[in-house]
Amino acid sequence: MPRLRWLMIILCFAATTINYIDRATIAIAAPFMAKELNIDPAILGIILGGFFWTYAFMQLPFGMIVDRFGVRSTYAVAVIWWSVCTALTSVVRGPLSILGLRLALGIGEAGSYPSNTKVASLWFPKTERGLAAGIFDSGARAGAAVSLPLVALLIAWLGWRLAFVATGGLGLIWMIVWLALYHDPDRHPGVSADELETLRAAQPPAMKSPPGAWRLLLRHRTVWGMMLGFFCSNFVFYFYATWFPSYLVTTHGFSLKDLGLIGMIPGLAAIPAAWLGGWSSDALHRHGWSLTAARKTCLVGGLVLSSVIALSAFVTQTWLCIALLSLSFGGIAFTGANIWSLPADIAPNADLVATLGGMQNSAANIAGIVIASFTGLMVSLTHGSFMIPLCATGAFGLLGALSYLFIVGSIAPLPLDTNTRQTTLTGS
Repeated sequence: MPRLRWLMIILCFAATTINYIDRATIAIAAPFMAKELNIDPAILGIILGGFFWTYAFMQLPFGMIVDRFGVRSTYAVAVIWWSVCTALTSVVRGPLSILGLRLALGIGEAGSYPSNTKVASLWFPKTERGLAAGIFDSGARAGAAVSLPLVALLIAWLGWRLAFVATGGLGLIWMIVWLALYHDPDRHPGVSADELETLRAAQPPAMKSPPGAWRLLLRHRTVWGMMLGFFCSNFVFYFYATWFPSYLVTTHGFSLKDLGLIGMIPGLAAIPAAWLGGWSSDALHRHGWSLTAARKTCLVGGLVLSSVIALSAFVTQTWLCIALLSLSFGGIAFTGANIWSLPADIAPNADLVATLGGMQNSAANIAGIVIASFTGLMVSLTHGSFMIPLCATGAFGLLGALSYLFIVGSIAPLPLDTNTRQTTLTGS
């Protein structure tokens, strides 16, 4: 296997980190933006959730674009798009302009995970794909952790408007590095013929998919189970990505300094958890477990652990609350590495890996719409209480575990033909 594969997945990790810094900037700046622009919590919830409308809608189209035109150019375009949208948030004057830019941001950021999945499929065999997914998916946790001190510092130093300009500039730097270093294995001058042959043997079969192949995938129960399970996982995760800073400020009285120092602990805990989640399922598979048992054990275990977020609603000590939130966030990260291994594990062929990744991510990110708006409405109706949102979030963690356990079938390439109704009944 070429050593270059680790560089390629680190580039994906960096892009995902920037992706989450950019989308989290508004969550950290939200208390200050709301005060200056006089935005009600319910309206703020709609604004925070607006990003997910376009982000979820564009997952499948972006996955198809990545499979059709290649990951190198499409990833670069996606990062340029979302970076410009982030920087332009500095000039907003009210809720409507903020919402418009959040919708535009979602279009660009939708290209990240389908691209990451494609890179992992091209450069890694299935015995290492869990770790590869854990590395790029840990960028989400790194972005969530780094964004708190980074954006808090930028706001304190430059104000919230220029903070958006600074974070938006990160993606432009990444794009230059990406175009200089990334090529697919079959076009990379650093990959030998023997290494390329080894990689090709470890990938899903290369064949052309029929038009509308994504519709055929929806005939499989496993695909629906993946979408529901990921929806539940994201319901937990997106509490951290949207309302977590406001929760710490409102309920636990965090200052901007506290937010930057203590508030980053759950995100930091989640980074090694993501790597551990991917490594664990790969190791179990290498030691004789079936791929189904290895992936499902980690998927279910991580989601069950994530449900402890509900307990944080019943504690008053800040240290205990942070400990519970760290366990929960770590559980989501542990699960996420395995979620992003699944598209390459079950794709009928290499031409559908990014498409399948986009499908599950599209369904999953509807959770962002729901959790952002639901939390804002509940906080507004209960005069600042996060009790109901936290309990509901924990319940979705358990529901996700049940989905992967009972709805998702065997982790193996799905048949792709027009006679798949029988496989739906048999649990493929």
